[in-house]
Amino acid sequence: MMLHPLLPKLRQLKLGGMLQTLDVRAAQATQQQLTPLEFLAVLLDDELERRSQQRLARRLAQSGCDAHKTLARFDFAAASGVNRSFVHDLATCAFITRHENVLVCGPTGVGKSHLANAVALEALKRERSVWYRHTQRLVTDLHAARANGAYPRLLARTLTVDLLVLDDFGLQPLAPQAAQDLYDIISERYEHGSLIVTSNRAFEEWAAVFGNDLLASAALDRLTHHAHPLIIRGESYRQRSRRKEATGDEWALPAHPPSQA
Repeated sequence: MMLHPLLPKLRQLKLGGMLQTLDVRAAQATQQQLTPLEFLAVLLDDELERRSQQRLARRLAQSGCDAHKTLARFDFAAASGVNRSFVHDLATCAFITRHENVLVCGPTGVGKSHLANAVALEALKRERSVWYRHTQRLVTDLHAARANGAYPRLLARTLTVDLLVLDDFGLQPLAPQAAQDLYDIISERYEHGSLIVTSNRAFEEWAAVFGNDLLASAALDRLTHHAHPLIIRGESYRQRSRRKEATGDEWALPAHPPSQA
């Protein structure tokens, strides 16, 4: 392949990837008696598909998403209260076009992060820009960026991606500056960019995370206005997996560690 006489010309035209399927397509053209234009069209389709996959790989690498947590691998049977058709509607990413938000609430381990990640992957496939971040990590990074001069660039990325996923909102209380940063993100993205927020807190508890009633009210008013709430119930995947692995093992840990006095 590397010695193919077309290689220099294809490289000059930045079409070197065509060589990956050129021999196969040439044989197909002979077998199916394709016209020259049909043969060229097939080769160009291959090149366009290759470039699309390369762009997807770059977007995925930059997004922070997990390529393995797909919609196909989400266990709908174990996620009580999740409407499959509603989730598949979210996967069309029409909510991103409309600059709407998705708020996912439920106990630990029921698949909130997996579902958010899966929808984010669908957005990547549709050539949307995505950034998936743990909420506490994002506000910590913003705080650190003020000291090293990276704040404007980091904030710009946070505000301009098509879809920003904030995972585990409310897992830890927010410091005053972190609460202000999160409010700024929600406010600036309001009706301009979509958010997916996951939390193991009930919706009515979200305001307490900010530690500032006025800030919380303003932030949640914007966050919930054009929003799709999704509540997942069920048992932790990790606890179920632990019990399956522990079957027949008398030394296995219980599903929930006993409390200590």
